[in-house]
Amino acid sequence: MRDLLEEKLARFVELEQQMSDPEVMASSQLMAAVAREHGSLAKLATKYRRFKQLNNEIVETRDMIEGEDLDMRELAEQELPTLIDEREKLWNELLELTLGGADANRTRCVMEIRAGTGGDEAALFARDLYEMYKHHAEAKRWKIEVLDHSPTELGGFKDITLALEGEGIYRELQYESGGHRVQRVPQTETQGRIHTSAATVAVMPEPEDLEITISPDDYRLDKFCASGPGGQHVNKTESAVRLTHHETGIVVQCQDEKSQHKNLAKALRVLKTRVYEAKREEEDQKRADERKTLVGSGDRSQRIRTYNFPDNRITDHRIGLTLYKLDQVIAGNMQPVTDALVDYDRQQLRDAFGADE
Repeated sequence: MRDLLEEKLARFVELEQQMSDPEVMASSQLMAAVAREHGSLAKLATKYRRFKQLNNEIVETRDMIEGEDLDMRELAEQELPTLIDEREKLWNELLELTLGGADANRTRCVMEIRAGTGGDEAALFARDLYEMYKHHAEAKRWKIEVLDHSPTELGGFKDITLALEGEGIYRELQYESGGHRVQRVPQTETQGRIHTSAATVAVMPEPEDLEITISPDDYRLDKFCASGPGGQHVNKTESAVRLTHHETGIVVQCQDEKSQHKNLAKALRVLKTRVYEAKREEEDQKRADERKTLVGSGDRSQRIRTYNFPDNRITDHRIGLTLYKLDQVIAGNMQPVTDALVDYDRQQLRDAFGADE
């Protein structure tokens, strides 16, 4: 925990220096990226600086209590409880800001929703998840943009990729990564039988341009004609693009825009995010013990939640939460579920780390 805070403070200081660098100031795009990351770290860095200052003041105050000056000792004894209380309060605020790990304060993320087992019903469930996140984002006044999607003839999605932006967005949405299971009577079912289908969700923090650079030499670019449901051609020009990253083998494609240039720009955003995520997961493995008990692990193979429509029940298996208000949650009122997950993570952090750690 303390190592993470030190890393964030060091990064904040580095960004402060970059903001006065003539080369950075000469590029409006670079300056905007630096300023955005600097702003996202400002609250955390300011509080941690004060926390470190309080630690020093507490040490000095305790030394004064052990000293021979009676007046200073009396003053120090009066001041010490106030300093300790302020430090404890500040530490709890720092825990809040670091929920979600190193990327807790990201204001941009990419979400991928993919239909799993269940055929057409799984694709329809993927669409329902997209609608749920869309309505939730609108209620939170977050920005949401579709980067790419593969629709089916029945109106579902084989997969859909979204870009989201807003205050506290990754801190909340990180908990959505994993396997989602639905139990209901599908639209395609004629005999009223309940089926079980699945979809997977991946939520990845979107890196700043400064953090990861991908040049045309780092990937292979393939161009092809965009297509719609059933293989119908949307246009006859090669506007769709597919990028294959040489080092990691990650493949990204985008065909939503009529312009090849726009599709390439969107595909590059997703590629950067997925490459950054791969590197982040590699780093997380080195620090796995610190977060092994926390719910925001982001493991896509883990079944995290079940949506049971006949019982109007939603169950989050990670924390044993069951709510009989699935209709409200699927309509976009996700806050009760998110709050419960955040509360659980918060308690785990408080149990693991104390202010005197």
